[in-house]
Amino acid sequence: MEFRLLGAVSVVTEVGELPLGPAKRRSLLAALLLRPNHPVPVEALTDALWDQMPPPRARSVIQGHVSRLRSLLTEAGAGMYGVELVTQGAAYVLRMPESLLDAHRFEELVALARGQRVVGDAVAMYQEALALWQGPALTGAYRSAPLQAAAQALEELRLTAVELLAGAYTQVGEYARAASLLRAEAAAQPLRESLSAALIRTLQRAGRRSEALDWFHRTRQLLAEELGVGPGRELADAYAVVLRGDGDPAAPVAATAPAPPDPQAAPAPAHPGTADLLPRMPRGFHGRADELTALSRAAAGEAPVCLVTGPAGVGKTALVVHWAHRNRDRFPGGLLYADLRGFSDTREVEPAEVMRDFLLALGVAPRRIPESASGASALFRSLAADRQLLVVLDNAPGSAQVQELLPGGARCVTVVTSRHRLPALIASDAARPVPVDVLGPEDSAALLAAVLGEERVRAEAGAARRLAELCGGLPLALRVAAARLTDQPEWSLSTLSGELSDESRRLALLDVEDTGVRAALRLTVRRLPADAAHHFAHLGRHPGTHVDRYAAAALAATDPATAEAALDRLAAAHLVTRTAPDRWTLHDLVRLYARGLDADPDTLPRALDHAVATALAAADAAEPGDESCFPLPADFRAPPEIRRFAARDEAMAWYEAERDGLTLAAAAADAAGLHSRTWRLVLGLWPQIVWRVRDGWTPLLGTALEAARADGDLRAQSRILALLGWVLTEEGRVPEALAHLEAAPVLAARAGDRSAQATALINLSLAQAALGSPQEAVEECADAALLAHDAGDPYTERLALYHLTCHQLACGAWESALETVAAAQALDDLADASAAGRVLLVAAAGEALLGMGDEAAGTARLREAAGAAEACGFDDGAVRALGALLRVTTGAELATLQRRHDKALARLQLRS
Repeated sequence: MEFRLLGAVSVVTEVGELPLGPAKRRSLLAALLLRPNHPVPVEALTDALWDQMPPPRARSVIQGHVSRLRSLLTEAGAGMYGVELVTQGAAYVLRMPESLLDAHRFEELVALARGQRVVGDAVAMYQEALALWQGPALTGAYRSAPLQAAAQALEELRLTAVELLAGAYTQVGEYARAASLLRAEAAAQPLRESLSAALIRTLQRAGRRSEALDWFHRTRQLLAEELGVGPGRELADAYAVVLRGDGDPAAPVAATAPAPPDPQAAPAPAHPGTADLLPRMPRGFHGRADELTALSRAAAGEAPVCLVTGPAGVGKTALVVHWAHRNRDRFPGGLLYADLRGFSDTREVEPAEVMRDFLLALGVAPRRIPESASGASALFRSLAADRQLLVVLDNAPGSAQVQELLPGGARCVTVVTSRHRLPALIASDAARPVPVDVLGPEDSAALLAAVLGEERVRAEAGAARRLAELCGGLPLALRVAAARLTDQPEWSLSTLSGELSDESRRLALLDVEDTGVRAALRLTVRRLPADAAHHFAHLGRHPGTHVDRYAAAALAATDPATAEAALDRLAAAHLVTRTAPDRWTLHDLVRLYARGLDADPDTLPRALDHAVATALAAADAAEPGDESCFPLPADFRAPPEIRRFAARDEAMAWYEAERDGLTLAAAAADAAGLHSRTWRLVLGLWPQIVWRVRDGWTPLLGTALEAARADGDLRAQSRILALLGWVLTEEGRVPEALAHLEAAPVLAARAGDRSAQATALINLSLAQAALGSPQEAVEECADAALLAHDAGDPYTERLALYHLTCHQLACGAWESALETVAAAQALDDLADASAAGRVLLVAAAGEALLGMGDEAAGTARLREAAGAAEACGFDDGAVRALGALLRVTTGAELATLQRRHDKALARLQLRS
C-alpha cells in the first residue's frame, strides 16, 4: 500500500488505486497525510476544504468523508500495513508507517543523498527521489490556502533536490546532463534566481559562454518586467563569473548546497567556553542509520522538540548521545543534558534542580539564579532566546516535567527520551516522535562484535545469530550477554546460546550486578497504574504470540473494555506493541518477565477456555447448522466475553490469523497435562482443517488423539480418528488412513454417538474409493446417511448423501446419483446448507444428467454451479464444475472455460 502526495493525491494498493471520490475527500486525505501520526483538528480540516466561509454543516460533511475514507482503507486491508484512521477528541489521526508515504520517502532519500561521500551514490539517490514525483504536488485536491501552501512547500523541496542533483552531475563532469536538467526547470520557474544562476554557472563550466550570457540577460529582463527588480546577488555573481571567464571546464563544480558533516568523522571540538553537559560518547554504538536520519529530520525547523521513545533497554540514550556528539557543531550556543531519572531506583529529579544546573552551565553566577522555579525558567528562556542550543532531557517520566524545561528559543533543539509515548507533549508542543525499536540480526551481530571482537563473532556466526534471536535484538540484553562472554572467555557463543535457550534461566543470565533486562523492566512496571500492572502480569501466561482485548480480559478475569484500556496503557509504556487495531504482542523477554510476576494458577486455564469458546463461536459461524464438534468440559471457566462472528468470511479470517495461536495454546495445554483442553483446541480448528486439508495437520491431530486417549473420551477419539484419517487420505497416505478410519466408527458406536459414527463412515468411504472400491464406499455412505437421519442430524445426513452421490457417479449409477442429489437438496433448509455445499450438489446433478445423456440439462447445471462457485470464492467447486464442462465442450468457448478452470485451480493450489 502506498500513499501519494507527489502528484495526484491517491492511495495505491496491489490491485490498483482506491476510488477516493470527490476533491473534498482527497483534500481531507491530503491534510491528514501532511501530518501523519499527528492529530489534525476539525478546524484545520475545515480550512483545508473550504475558503473563508465553510457551510453550516461543515463538521458533518467532514465526518461523512472520514467515514467513507475509513471504509475504503478497511476494505483495502490497511490494517495489515499498520494503517488506521482514528478519531481523537475533536481531531482525526491517520496512523501509519511513514515509509508508506511518497513525500516521506522523497525527503529521506534526499537527506541520505546529501550525506553520501561517493557522488555516484548521491546521484542515484537524487534520481530515485525525483522519480517519485508524478506531477504537481496535491493534484486533485481542493486548492485552499493551507493546501496550496503545502503544495508550494513540497515543490520547493523538489526544486532544491533538482539543484542538488545538478550540482552532483557537475561534480563528476556531466555538464550536459546538469544543464539539461536545470534548463527545463528554469524555463518552468523563470523567476527562481537560484535555478538560473546554477544553469549559468553550469553552462560556463561546459564551455557554452554565449548561452550562459544569453540566459542571464533573459532572466534580468524578465525580473525587471514582472517584478520591477534587478538581479539578486547570486544571479549577479554567476554573471560576473561568466564575464571574467572563470571556471575550468575540466574542473568539477561543488553541489549547490553543502553536504552535511560526515557522520563517521570525529566530532568537532566544543566551542571554547561553551556549555557542554553531554555524557561521553557511547562505546560500541553501531547501526541505527534510519533512526539517526529520522532524528536529524525531526530536529530541523524552528524550536523543535524531538521525542525519542522505545522500550526499556532499546538504546534510546545511546542513540541520542551519539547523535548529539556527531552534531555538536550545529549548536555553538551549548549542549545541555539532564537525566530526569524517570525510570530508576532513585527519586526523580525535580525540574528546579535541572534548571539550576543548566543556568550554572550557561555562566550564571550562583547568587544570580532566582529562587523561584518560575523566575529560573524565565531566566533560562531569555538566555536561550538568542542561542543555538541543544537540550537533551533523558528518561523523562512524563510530559509535565519536560514542559517546564523547554528553552523555547527559535534556534534551540530539545531532544527528549522516554519509555512512555508522552502524548501530552505531542499535543502541547508538537513534539516530533522518533520511535526506536529492537535491532535487526545484522546490527545485533555488529554490536556483539564491537564488544567481543569481530574474529570471535565471525568464527561462530550461526551462534551469534542465535544469541541475537534469544536476546530479541534488545541492545541491553546483547550487551549483558557480551559482558558474560567477556567475563568468561572459556565460554563459546554456542555455550551461552544453549544456556539462554532455557526460558526458566534466560532472564537471570541476562543480568549482571544491578544491570540487566529484569532491572530495566522492573522500573518500567513500577510506574504503571495498578490496573495496567494487573493485566501485564497475566499476559505472560498467554500461550500465543498475539493477544486481543477478549483474551486479555480472560487472562486477567476482567472485561474487554477494561482490558483494552490497560493494553493501551501498556503500549504507551512500550511493554506491548499494537500490531493491528485489536492485536497486541509482547517482546519475548518482556513475556518472560511478565510470566514471573503471575502467581495465579488459573491464568493459563482461563486463557485456554477462552480460546476453546472462541473457536466454537468461529465454527458456528463458519459452518452454520452443524452440531457442536464437542461439549464443554464440566470444569469449564466461561470467559467474560468472546469475539462474535457475523459471517463465515469473518470466522475464516479469524482462523487464518489465529491458527498459530491455537496451535501454541494446544501445545501449552498438552505440556500442562490439561488433556481435555488439548484435544478440544485442535478439534476447534476443524473448519480450517477442512478448508485447507493439505496443510500439514497430521502432527497436530496426533497430539490431539493422544490427549483424547489420556482423557478417556471415546467420542473425542472417534472424531479425531475420523478427521485424521480423512487428512491422511487427502495426503495420499491411504493405508495409514484406513487403520484410523476403521477404528473411528467402532469407538463412536461404543460412545453412543451416531453422528460421530456417521462422520467416521463417510471418511472411511473416501479411503475405500481412493483404493478403488467404489461399491464398498457406496454402502458405507448409505449406512452413514441412515445413522445421521436416525440421530436427527440433517447436516451430517446431507454430507453423507453428497458423498454417496459422488460414489454413485464413480460407479456410473447415474439415475441413483440424481435421486440422491434430490434427497440431499431436500435437506438444504434443515441443514442450513452453505453456498459451497449447494454448489457441489448442483455440480453433481449436472454430472449425473450428462451420464444419462441429457447434455443440455447437464451443462446448464454445471454452468450454474461454476458461476455460483466463482461468485462465492469456492475454488474447489469451481474446479469440479468447470472440469466436467471441459469434458463435453468444444468450439470457441473451450478456451474461455479452460482459463477459468486454470485460474480456480491455481488459487486452490496456492491456498493448499
